[in-house]
Amino acid sequence: MMHQTMFAPMIWFFILWSVLILIGAILVMNYLTGGRENPSVQILKERLAKGEITEEEYNRLKKILKQDK
Repeated sequence: MMHQTMFAPMIWFFILWSVLILIGAILVMNYLTGGRENPSVQILKERLAKGEITEEEYNRLKKILKQDK
């Protein structure tokens, strides 16, 4: 019975550190990849790159999309 009580704090300590390391890894990956971008803005970038819209149209539409958030 004594062995169970002795290991309980170690198990919780291990779980706590595992969760903290996982959260840290997620934050680092999010920072390195630049976070998530609005898919609509990504489509606008692609349309601009293909020449389907002008830079002025891109900026105008991007501004509208940012306001809708």
